[in-house]
Amino acid sequence: MSRSDVGIVGGGVLGMTLALRLREQGCRVTVIEGAAAPGGLASPQSIGGFTWDRFYHVILMSDTNLRGLLDDIGLSDALQWGTTRTGFYTDGQLYSLSTSIEFLTFPPLSLLDKVRLALTILYASRIKDWKRLESVPVTDWLRRLSGERTFGRIWLPLLKSKLGENYRRASASFIWAIIARMYAARRSGLKREMFGYVRGGYDVITRRLREHLESKGIEIMTGRPATSVFDTGDGAEIRFADGERRSFDSVVLTIPCARAAAMCPQLSDPERQKLNDVVYQGIACASVLLKKPLAGYYVTNITESWVPFTAVVEMTALVDRERFGGNSLIYLPRYLTQDDPFWSRSDAEIQEEFLAALERMYPDFRRDDVLAFQVARAREVLALSTLEYSSTLLPPVRTSLPHVFIVNSAQIANGTLNVNETIGVANAGAIELSRHLPRPADSTPALLSSRAS
Repeated sequence: MSRSDVGIVGGGVLGMTLALRLREQGCRVTVIEGAAAPGGLASPQSIGGFTWDRFYHVILMSDTNLRGLLDDIGLSDALQWGTTRTGFYTDGQLYSLSTSIEFLTFPPLSLLDKVRLALTILYASRIKDWKRLESVPVTDWLRRLSGERTFGRIWLPLLKSKLGENYRRASASFIWAIIARMYAARRSGLKREMFGYVRGGYDVITRRLREHLESKGIEIMTGRPATSVFDTGDGAEIRFADGERRSFDSVVLTIPCARAAAMCPQLSDPERQKLNDVVYQGIACASVLLKKPLAGYYVTNITESWVPFTAVVEMTALVDRERFGGNSLIYLPRYLTQDDPFWSRSDAEIQEEFLAALERMYPDFRRDDVLAFQVARAREVLALSTLEYSSTLLPPVRTSLPHVFIVNSAQIANGTLNVNETIGVANAGAIELSRHLPRPADSTPALLSSRAS
């Protein structure tokens, strides 16, 4: 059997992991990335002279796919673990919600409300048959389990902050996936919030991953945005803006669904419609370098509708502040629907609005403490688990084009978007592709089955 020559469009962590797994099957692989460097949503930024992630990331002890990849590329020893605390901002007050005692004394909820909330989380963490949740609106499910008061005081503000008006379209599997992941992390961390990171952040991870891929003979083309992909009958062809064309035996698209539909004009109308119907949430995330910490919580959840960001993530509550010259790095994310007018805001407008909110939330905060403020935007981040998602919208790996395939984060059927889940999609996608791509004679089923586990 001949070696399969595969082109992968998209050089994020998913695309690079997929390239590695296909190379392990014996394929020749080329990764094509439009940006100047691979990494996608995990790519770094420079803020105040320090390099760290553009968007906030954290590693959980239960993230077995990610930790397996770190082991593959020799970065397991670079993992750092720490315990963190959680804050909650509601009714104009900041509360600590990091221990059982703090939960029991949490003023906004009555004792009965707290019991129902705790039972909701415990019940969700034990659900195995997640597919039955896809037919239930998340609002109905949470109201039934937690009660109307807890839904209105806690769940509804959190859903709106994460999904905007798209919360009305989400199924119960959306919140189940979040609860299940965090509960697994606490179980792995011996009931404590143990989060991890790699020294140097995802810049170190993506650089090492690229070096590892290139050492395996994988070609990585950067600064080369693909404009279209065509099935030629005996292979597939990628076309670029400058008129260049590159031919492969097969092409795999790891880009968001709507972009895949636009890039492949040969797809059938039903296929294109299905891809375009996937609902994506975007994000505008401010990174702020401060002279001192805000409150010392890794994440502060927010239920106040006047606050213009979803949460406050104090990265230096986990990462040593010395990494940033003794300063503090925080993230202020705002999740957005595709038609949200917030997309048109300038960085200066966002800075003024966000800093004004910090002044109101934290009495000790001063604008003189701000050393740097910058905004990163991404339109298509999270494919929303809408009603009956896995049976109606989840894109299959195979398309109607024999030599064109799709492996992307919209194929996370029973989880929520994070690096661990995208690596899991890449691992599963490589196994699925092995059934359809030519496989060299020296590849072994044992290799493929080990990745399945």
